[in-house]
Amino acid sequence: MNILVLGGGGREHAIAWALAKSPRTDALYVAPGNGGTASIARNVPGLDAEDGRAVLAFAEEHAIDLVVIGPEAPLVAGVADVLREAGIAVFGPDAQGAQLEGSKTFSKRFMDANDIPTARYGSFTEQEPALAYVRELGAPVVVKADGLAAGKGVVVAETVEDAEEAVRECFEGAFGEAGSTVVVEECLTGPECSILAFVSGGKAHCMATAQDHKRAFDGDRGPNTGGMGVYSPVPIVMPDELAVMHEVMEKAAEATAREFDNDYRGVLYGGFMLTPEGPKVLEFNARFGDPETQVVLPRLEADLVDILLAAAEGRPDDIDLRWSEQWAVCVVLASEGYPGAYEKGKVILGVEEAEELDGVTVFHAGTARNADDELVTAGGRVLNVVALGDTFDEAREKAYEACDLINFEGKQYRTDIGKKAAAGRSAWE
Repeated sequence: MNILVLGGGGREHAIAWALAKSPRTDALYVAPGNGGTASIARNVPGLDAEDGRAVLAFAEEHAIDLVVIGPEAPLVAGVADVLREAGIAVFGPDAQGAQLEGSKTFSKRFMDANDIPTARYGSFTEQEPALAYVRELGAPVVVKADGLAAGKGVVVAETVEDAEEAVRECFEGAFGEAGSTVVVEECLTGPECSILAFVSGGKAHCMATAQDHKRAFDGDRGPNTGGMGVYSPVPIVMPDELAVMHEVMEKAAEATAREFDNDYRGVLYGGFMLTPEGPKVLEFNARFGDPETQVVLPRLEADLVDILLAAAEGRPDDIDLRWSEQWAVCVVLASEGYPGAYEKGKVILGVEEAEELDGVTVFHAGTARNADDELVTAGGRVLNVVALGDTFDEAREKAYEACDLINFEGKQYRTDIGKKAAAGRSAWE
């Protein structure tokens, strides 16, 4: 098969890596790709992944059998719609289904309509009613830009004043059109956890649990980021909580088949809070998580091509998932200054040495090749260092051993990925 992956981050490198292992994969393309995908696939830097017609033209010219859409923006832009209409198998929901991520208001209403446990909320298109609702809920409170904001449009405000400022920033254009509608939510308490599911034909095939670390610095301090590290499975999730999470994902998948015009065929990402009242949904995303994918796919023992094609073709009963019992830990190496301003073009050394360690894989997120063919930094999150181990501690130690072998100017990373979970559920109390 000829396969095209849309996207250029660590998630897409992990997807391409898993696809490349399949005997069914012939030609593999990644658009735009990065310095890591270039070693296992052909990068297509000139293809606009959000332009459905351009993607279709490329797919027809290169006899693409399956398109896998990584990021949310092409999904919301309707790229999957264009491809499906032309008869090309595509893994990723259409534009309507992608609104589960593209609009927090749409997603919240979907949850309400289908009795999915979530936080109380209000959705507002004007500033004053939003401010009034903030005061009604009181602090702490969560303020969200309704649309896509590259993971930056959510503020967990500890005071009413901070929440009011966040509301004003949204309506004053801090997030562009994404902030023209604002969602204000009650602040749930407890550990966060995510579970992804392959969805097709109204059925959900749940993947392994994962837990991201969104804050920039050790001890969950600093600004939110796209994710500084993650592990799978999540040891603090109790069996009864996992059962509820699976039920929620199955209920959501059934609802997509019932409520949406077209079959939802792609990943449904459930972001949960493990509250004292039980798991509640913080958000749904319409694609593979980043960096969750980087620890989930290395534990997948089934053929990813078979899975994605079955979902894309509406054959959910043909999806067969098998998981390794090993633990996976990912540490993100970022550019100095991330998630704020950062410099690019710093030469990266030691990746090959890190990957010589047993069970270590380095997925590239923000890398490129310079004129001298040197690997250089090209983004905020630069590398995802992933280690597999027979125990949680072994995987953590191996990941950090690999991190020590990789160097570039301004290398920044958290030293406590997984530490809190290793201490047990009481660490959140």
